[in-house]
Amino acid sequence: MKPRDPAIELKGIYTAYEGSDLPVIRDVSLTVRQGEFVIIGGPNGAGKTTLLETINGMLAITHGRAEVSGMDVSKQGVDVRKRVGYVIQNFSFDPLSPFSVEQVVMMGRYGLLGWLRQPGEEDYQAADRAIELLRIGDLRETPIGRLSGGQQQKVLIAQNLAKKPEILLLDEPFSNLDLCTRDFISRILKDIADQGCTVVMVSHAFDALPDRDIRIVVMNSGSISLNRVCHADEVEALVRQASVVA
Repeated sequence: MKPRDPAIELKGIYTAYEGSDLPVIRDVSLTVRQGEFVIIGGPNGAGKTTLLETINGMLAITHGRAEVSGMDVSKQGVDVRKRVGYVIQNFSFDPLSPFSVEQVVMMGRYGLLGWLRQPGEEDYQAADRAIELLRIGDLRETPIGRLSGGQQQKVLIAQNLAKKPEILLLDEPFSNLDLCTRDFISRILKDIADQGCTVVMVSHAFDALPDRDIRIVVMNSGSISLNRVCHADEVEALVRQASVVA
């Protein structure tokens, strides 16, 4: 079988947060191909979330080159983010937020519409499919702030799937979910990866991974200490072995 094209290609990357002289990511090189399922592991503060932000063009690259979906992240960050879904970890919604679940999911389409364009039938259909896929149809009219953390997590995943991304980045997507829901979300992520979407997930939870080959990327002190493909049942042991707490 012919290897798929790279979805993410990082070459000697250094990145730093604004106002900081010290890089958080140091000399990181990584190639992820279309349709791969990637787990990013490692201790707290190792640079896992920073790696996701780098891929999504949210941090300045001080050295090296990053290409995502064939585009230079430093020069085409806006276009990159149109093709990448990103489910953040530390989200919070005001309990008095007036936006319904349906409206929040539809927001996943807005970045694709351009200025002054109104959502069309295709946009509503994409949002509707994502809502049904995540089984949150009964919550359509519920204000997002009234939902539990786990329900909000599912809404944010639906929002990003409505975008129909080429690459889906997820930061600790299982953190607010029980084991049954983790398994449900894991099956969805497996299906979209099988359909060609590249899934890259930061996680400390390894008990609901899909039954498939997974690329493990372990971060330590801003650098990659392990990068290899294995089966799901090998992930936890390999991540633990490769993680070094400073």
